[in-house]
Amino acid sequence: MSEKSSIALTQFSHGAGCGCKLSPAVLEQIVQRFDAVHHFSDLLVGNEGKDDAAVFRVNDEQAIISTTDFFMPIVDDPFDFGQIASANSISDVYAMGGKPLMAIAILGWPIDKIPAEEAARVIEGSRVVCSKAGIPLAGGHSIDCPEPVFGLAVTGMVHPKHVKRNAGASPGSMLYLTKPIGVGIITTAQKRGLASAQALEKARDQMITLNEIGSLLGEWPEAEALTDVTGFGLLGHLLEMCEASDVSAEISFAKVPKLAEAEILLEKGCIPGGTKRNLASYGAKIQGGSDTEKHWLADPQTSGGLLISVQKEAAEKFETFAKNHGLSLKPFGEVVKKQSRAISILP
Repeated sequence: MSEKSSIALTQFSHGAGCGCKLSPAVLEQIVQRFDAVHHFSDLLVGNEGKDDAAVFRVNDEQAIISTTDFFMPIVDDPFDFGQIASANSISDVYAMGGKPLMAIAILGWPIDKIPAEEAARVIEGSRVVCSKAGIPLAGGHSIDCPEPVFGLAVTGMVHPKHVKRNAGASPGSMLYLTKPIGVGIITTAQKRGLASAQALEKARDQMITLNEIGSLLGEWPEAEALTDVTGFGLLGHLLEMCEASDVSAEISFAKVPKLAEAEILLEKGCIPGGTKRNLASYGAKIQGGSDTEKHWLADPQTSGGLLISVQKEAAEKFETFAKNHGLSLKPFGEVVKKQSRAISILP
C-alpha cells in the first residue's frame, strides 16, 4: 500500500459514497419513463427491473454481465477511495451470480484543486482491488470535474441458467446479509470529527472486501434471490427484493448484523442525509421498528454485503458453505406471503 496522503478528499465533495445516489423516489420518477426492451430476445436482464446489472446472452453457455457504478469520496485517502469505489463496482457482477472479467475506470477530477498525483493514487488503489478480483483495469475515461468522482464499468460472465436476480424469493425462505450495516453512520461521524481511528479502519476494511461468494451462488438453485446492499440501505434493497418477488418480509432487528463501532455514533446523532431520504421514499411500506432501528436499517451502505434469500431446507447447508468461505452467517429474517406492508420490523 502506498503512503497516506495529506489531502482530505471528503472536503471537496458534497456527498459521500453510495450516499450520493438519488433517493429511491427520485430514481423511480426517472426510470419509469423507460420502456422495457422486449425485442432484444437475448437481453436476459435489462432496465425493466431494479437489478444490479444488465445481462446479455451470447450463446447457450455464456452471458455477458455489464454494469457501472461511481461516486464521490467516502474516505479522505485517495488510495482507499480507489479501493472502495472499485470493490463497490465489482460487487454488482457478484450480485448477479457472475464472475468479473475486466474493468474500465471512470474518473472525474478537479485538477485545479487537487494535484494529479492524488488521482494517480486513486487509480493505484483501484488496480489493487481489481488484482484481488483477478481482473485487469483495462482502460478508462477521465474529465475535469468540479468534485472528485471515481468508479468502474465492469464486464462479467455467467452461465445463462445461473443468473441471479433480486426476484424469486418465496415465502418461507431465510434472509442473510454477508456484511454488517453501519458504514454510513461511521462515515458521517468522520465528517463531524467524531469517528475513532478504529471505527474508520473497520469501515474501510469492510468496504474494500470483495463479495466474491456471489460468483459461487450462481450455481445454487436454493439461493433464490440475490442483490447487494448499497445506498438505499438494507430496508430499501430488501424492499426491492420483496416487490420484485411479490412477497413480504419479517426481520428481527436484533439479528441484523451491525458494526458495533457505529452504535455510539448513532446515539450522538450521526445520521446520514441519505438515511432520511431513504425513509422519506419508502417509509410508508415499512411496519414496526423504532426511529433508532429504522435509522440503522435505512443507513446507506457503500460496498455493502450481499442480501440473499435461501430456501429454508437449505439453510444449514448454506451456512456451512459460507463458513467454508470465511463467512459466519445466520438468518436475520424470513420471507412471508405478501402483506399490506412490504417489511415488518420485529424486535
